[in-house]
Amino acid sequence: MSYWHALLLAIVEGLTEFLPVSSTGHMIIVANLLGIGQLPFTDTFITSIQFGAILSVVVLYWRRFLQSFDFYLKLAAAFIPFGILGFLLKDVIEALLKDVSVVAWALVVGGIVLLFVDRLFTGERKQVTTPNFGQAIRIGLFQCIALIPGVSRSAATIVGGLAQGFDRRSAADFSFLLAVPTMFVITAYQLYKTFKVSAPGAEDIKLLLFGNVVAFIVGLLAVKSFVDFVSRFGFRAFGLYRIVVGAVILLMLALGIPLQII
Repeated sequence: MSYWHALLLAIVEGLTEFLPVSSTGHMIIVANLLGIGQLPFTDTFITSIQFGAILSVVVLYWRRFLQSFDFYLKLAAAFIPFGILGFLLKDVIEALLKDVSVVAWALVVGGIVLLFVDRLFTGERKQVTTPNFGQAIRIGLFQCIALIPGVSRSAATIVGGLAQGFDRRSAADFSFLLAVPTMFVITAYQLYKTFKVSAPGAEDIKLLLFGNVVAFIVGLLAVKSFVDFVSRFGFRAFGLYRIVVGAVILLMLALGIPLQII
């Protein structure tokens, strides 16, 4: 992997981590287009630079992390279903990460859901600072759907928040906050696996640091822009985008067109 590859993947991560379009799915597609999709280090890089993006949430929402201990218990309650199921299905998930067709189908199906999500959750919406424990656990169950590559953790948890009666901004805010423990654990586990097999070289560590810094900077710009956009216009545009991207990838695979372009 070159710094050029790292830069492109980190920009994609920063832009898509908080959008309901699947950051992992996009990075898998981009990695395949770049011809580095099957490299062992690519998996580590794709997973690890997500931590840089979620640090932007800590910076932008730092006051929210100074709440009571009860706030952290609710974050933990929301994370636990994802953590347990992710651990039990880790081998299946790792196999799915190698299959671009799974990502493409998940993009299309998730896009169809987003086309209608604003109509599904109509009526009076509540502005919520922190969910109660029941709501947190239910949002955590929605997050489990994102174990399928291409579904989008952000999309799943935002829909989960809308299902609890939250308004769009509140649903997006809690989705971002939940990303912090979720992505921290995923990153830590991926790095543990990598170091267990063989310690990354100095150049690999530099690439990881570089990718995290780029993802952090781009993430800062993406978070606020997304919240403002979705509060005003909803999710339909993201649904259309997902369907188009997924359909193009499926068409390329069906026609035997190689994804690698570089």
